[in-house]
Amino acid sequence: MRCNKWTTGCHNCPEKSSYPASVLFDNSRVNYKMKKEIFTGVKDLTIVTPSKWLANLVKQSYLKEYPVKVINNGIDLEVFKPTQSDFRKKYNLENKFIILGVANVWGRRKGFKYFIELSEKIKNDEAIVMVGLSKKQKESLPKNIIGITKTNNVKELAEIYTAADVFVNPTLEEVMGLTNVEALACGTPVITFDTGGSVECIDKNTGYVVEKGNLDHLIQAIESLKRDVDRAKSSKARARNLFNKNDRFEEYIQLYIAYILS
Repeated sequence: MRCNKWTTGCHNCPEKSSYPASVLFDNSRVNYKMKKEIFTGVKDLTIVTPSKWLANLVKQSYLKEYPVKVINNGIDLEVFKPTQSDFRKKYNLENKFIILGVANVWGRRKGFKYFIELSEKIKNDEAIVMVGLSKKQKESLPKNIIGITKTNNVKELAEIYTAADVFVNPTLEEVMGLTNVEALACGTPVITFDTGGSVECIDKNTGYVVEKGNLDHLIQAIESLKRDVDRAKSSKARARNLFNKNDRFEEYIQLYIAYILS
């Protein structure tokens, strides 16, 4: 639910039931005031955000007087890389175009319903795989969606990313979209809704950005990728150039050094 009260002062919060959840009381006004007093009282503060989108929001908030620097989140490219496996054989997907979705928790914000709607429109040579589902969600899936519950095995996750033909992220709210980057690093192009920082992860050579909630455009993007077999190499290169965790660590170190010397 879109809400801009944070720019002037929170009250009557539309997400009262979300984290931190409150069943009876709306503490958003008090929480906003306390946070504003605490954070704006910090001297010599530099704010680091993982996306330009979030940086722009910071500049609209009560933190706008502080300098803001963008440092992308990084991933371990020794783990997230093209990793061969028997995933396709295991799930009888050897001749299928795999449409993959991954989330830590699937819900409204992550676009769960769009995969359900997409399942009604995919072709016979296409298959949907969703990773990170609860047991209840997995049991309620349409028959043409393969559901996999949450895995803490990153190598297994890299294998699934690699096996997929396209990674679809129909997110409605996203600070950056780390799953996008993990998919790219494994050589899998990405399609995402035009939301938050998710769009910053890809370019015209590594995927498509489609209008939020537009299922027809999402399907068109999938069809375009089916005809384009050259994006895997570009996907790996983008992840390696922009999202290597060691390079991002170095950016933080240089920021600290600059502060100490100033």
